Amino acid sequence: MKLGKLYRNYIRNHLFVKVILVFAVIVNATIITFSVLLYRLMSASVVEGELNNQKQAMDRVNRYIEQKYDWLQGVVSELYRNDALASNASYFLKHTYPDYVQHMLEQNYEGGGSTDVLNYLSRRRETDPDIQNVILYSSQKQTMYVYDANGMGRLYDVNATRSYIPEIMAAEGTAAFAPNVWIRKTIGQWNSQLYGIRARLNDKNSLENIGELHVYFDAGMVNRVLEQNRIPFKGTILVLTPEGRVMMDTSNRYYDADFPYMEQLRSLNTIETLDEPSYISALSQNKAGYVVVGISPVDEVVQAYAGLKRTIILIAMICIAVAIVIPSLVIASVARRANQIVLFMKKVEGGNLTARLQDPREDELGQISHSFNEMLDELNRRIDREYKAEIRMKQTELSALQARIKPHFLYNTLEVIRMRAMSRGAEDVAEMIYSLAALFRNSVSASPDCALREELEMCRLYLELFRIRYKDKFTYSIECEPELAGIVIFKLLLQPLAENYVLHGLDPERKDNVLEIRVFGDGGRIVAQLRDNGKGIEPNKLKAIVGGLETPEAAEGESFGLRSVNERLKLAYGPSYGVDIESKPGEGTTVTAVWPLEKKGAESDDV
Repeated sequence: MKLGKLYRNYIRNHLFVKVILVFAVIVNATIITFSVLLYRLMSASVVEGELNNQKQAMDRVNRYIEQKYDWLQGVVSELYRNDALASNASYFLKHTYPDYVQHMLEQNYEGGGSTDVLNYLSRRRETDPDIQNVILYSSQKQTMYVYDANGMGRLYDVNATRSYIPEIMAAEGTAAFAPNVWIRKTIGQWNSQLYGIRARLNDKNSLENIGELHVYFDAGMVNRVLEQNRIPFKGTILVLTPEGRVMMDTSNRYYDADFPYMEQLRSLNTIETLDEPSYISALSQNKAGYVVVGISPVDEVVQAYAGLKRTIILIAMICIAVAIVIPSLVIASVARRANQIVLFMKKVEGGNLTARLQDPREDELGQISHSFNEMLDELNRRIDREYKAEIRMKQTELSALQARIKPHFLYNTLEVIRMRAMSRGAEDVAEMIYSLAALFRNSVSASPDCALREELEMCRLYLELFRIRYKDKFTYSIECEPELAGIVIFKLLLQPLAENYVLHGLDPERKDNVLEIRVFGDGGRIVAQLRDNGKGIEPNKLKAIVGGLETPEAAEGESFGLRSVNERLKLAYGPSYGVDIESKPGEGTTVTAVWPLEKKGAESDDV
């Protein structure tokens, strides 16, 4: 209801408000649509940038671990290229440690100390600070010679009857791996942030597998490398074995455990739900057999362009405000000028033909104002030249009509008195003459107008003459709305209608002649109805009478009073007003006079 009232009061009949609303809707829709598209494009660009940063970091991690793999392969290649070193390595892996010591003492005596495989491994370990342990394992003797981070070497007996390590070492696997917990416990390595790279050792001559070389690297060094290279990225980078064991984790959450979302990593979807919805990317390393995985939670990536969203909204709001306010001010200025033209037209419609529009601008509204002023000038000239002359002619015609009505009325009235005197003597003559004197005074009054109450009083005096004449055969009633009694009307506007009834509708042979006069308001009009129960009018005769009402030049005769009233109303108020007749034979006749409501004159009183 409120919206409907708002529309009716402020929108429906206000063109410029509609223009502003339509323009505002179009501008808002355009700017909002553009902002949404821009936001999506830029946010997608930010997401792509963040994922590219992560991929660069993943590539850096991959290259870093690949370097460790290449380093170990270089150690093994160098060991095989040196025949003496390869021979001593095979001897160490096939014999007990005391036998190897004795063997090396004999070689040292002969000048071959530089080919000691244990010294060789110790020197190579010192070239990389990331190395935590170097493990030389003999599959035949089931022993491990281990260097710790400080370079100290120690021999461990890992016989299968007392340990799982031989089975662990014999298990097939990729070159890169997560150190087994049993091996770490055996060698006393409690740091869980480790990843290992292995190489199988074969006898150079028989190509028989005789052991393995394992190197444990500090996984925490990968984070430090990423920090040193200042590669910004969101989320987490992990290095996993194909089985899901964690080799490296920048978040430090999954060390010493299997990664729980391996199935999701095998999916081809860009976004998967892990702990939370996240962007997933993976990089496989075929030589060492590990997988580098990047995980970027969607919420973290969204934070990267949260400021972008606020900026676009702010800019969009400013654009909307500017795009609406400035045109609205311009349209409001045009609307004010248009409203001035409308108000001026209403003044002219009210009869003020001397007003003029003051608009010096030369645009369309200015041209309308100038043209309207010129039209009023021409209209005033035409009024002076033609309409005033026509009005004077109409006034002359009205005076002539009134002059024609007065003797006609006097003639009929005197005829009634004569008939009364002839029929019954002079008993009611005094009363009838009083009424007649009042009617004479009103008829000869110089003023062409009177109050509605006065006109109805003249009707009453006139009808009273005939009520006295036809005592028990005729009655009448007059009703008028009190607020209309003081309205100023033409003199002799209703009395001729009553006279018409007496002349043509009253039947002296009947004892129930009735005339009802009723005056009431109908919107902006005044309606006077005279209804009788007389014999009515035949259709053909009624058609002729109605046609005669539209012929002011008709000769004096029947319906002269009706024609005169009808003509005066149409001359004064226009063709939409006048007299109308409705009649059916045997049912009576209704005469209706209609004219506009113009409240002038005395206060209303009851009739």
